Amino acid sequence: MICRHCRSPLQHLFLDLGSAPPSNAYLTAQELRSPEKYFPLRLFACSECWLVQTEDYAQADELFRPDYAYFSSVSSGWLAHAKEYVDKVCERFSLSSRHFVIEVASNDGYLLRNFLPRGIPCLGIEPTESTASAAESLGISVRKEFFGQALAQRLAKEQKQADLLLGNNVYAHVPDINDFTQGLKTALKPNGTITLEFPHLMQLIAQCQFDTVYHEHFSYLSLSTVCRMFSSVGLRVWDVETLPTHGGSLRIYGCHQEDPRSQTEAVPLLLAEERRQGLQDISVYQGFQICADRVKNDFVKFLIEQKQQGKRVAAYGAAAKGNTLLNYAGVKPDLLPFVCDAAASKQGKWMPGSRIPIFSPEKMREEKPDVVVILPWNIAQEVMAQHAYVREWGGRFAVAVPSLRFLTI
Repeated sequence: MICRHCRSPLQHLFLDLGSAPPSNAYLTAQELRSPEKYFPLRLFACSECWLVQTEDYAQADELFRPDYAYFSSVSSGWLAHAKEYVDKVCERFSLSSRHFVIEVASNDGYLLRNFLPRGIPCLGIEPTESTASAAESLGISVRKEFFGQALAQRLAKEQKQADLLLGNNVYAHVPDINDFTQGLKTALKPNGTITLEFPHLMQLIAQCQFDTVYHEHFSYLSLSTVCRMFSSVGLRVWDVETLPTHGGSLRIYGCHQEDPRSQTEAVPLLLAEERRQGLQDISVYQGFQICADRVKNDFVKFLIEQKQQGKRVAAYGAAAKGNTLLNYAGVKPDLLPFVCDAAASKQGKWMPGSRIPIFSPEKMREEKPDVVVILPWNIAQEVMAQHAYVREWGGRFAVAVPSLRFLTI
């Protein structure tokens, strides 16, 4: 296998999670009668450009199905994050009806809908039918296909280049990251701005966030690697912000290489911090497996102990990161009988691999579990606030990552 970006041979294993089905391939009752397709889930670190990446097996069309079940608007916290972003960029770049905004991986319109009341023309790029249709119902124009250089060239010919070209949590999801990056260059107006948000590899390593690894995440990104990828196509990163989302993310601001905007001091400061944290030292990557195994073992031990004590345990959040944890730990319904989730698209289905049933949150009121394990730990505070009634019967909330612990509001 060679690196997706620089084409160097990949020789350094970062993480081996065995094999698992795609993390968002939730099962219907009929699919329970059929075998599931599993893919190896292993990460390698490139010692040339330091791009961390999955082993090549799964194809994008097998991961992002027409009935893709992740709807961004389910999370109130994520909706607030999107609105705050739109308010900020509209002010910072003086966006008006004269400008054109494109969002790549626009999902269900969770973000672009904030541009509509401002009269700012926008276009969503979203390949999954289920979420794209939801966005269209809000009055958002959507191209239902994957973004890359070919689509960007068509947009340019149609004079639909973007003044603001954004993508939240998509850069890590593309199998051909070079083609995607070239597409960003092509789809951007001469004085336009790119913003991308993605989980920061530095935080993944520091906080042992191995459950954020799944097949839909082809790449795990540092600022230094993104700067290198941008430079390879004639783009550059001129500003960066650190965000608390998804356990620690970056929002980078990009432009054409010849753009006159000066680079802010935030870019070299973060690049220096990445070097200090060892992101260009292969030993940092080679020691990560031990951390992941510790979290997995502690989680299984906890579930077994709770069962032996006669405690009832449930989980909240049928999230992709939860599926990674459950499948690597080999957890089945005997240790974790059910998962609750607010997304109607997931209710009545089963978690891939573990085949744990998914119910609406009302199930917690009925069953009154002693412990609710919040699988999407990044929104634990939001979940606890919304379901504080669990404490009425003495129930407690817990998370497994980065370490097994009970939570207090």
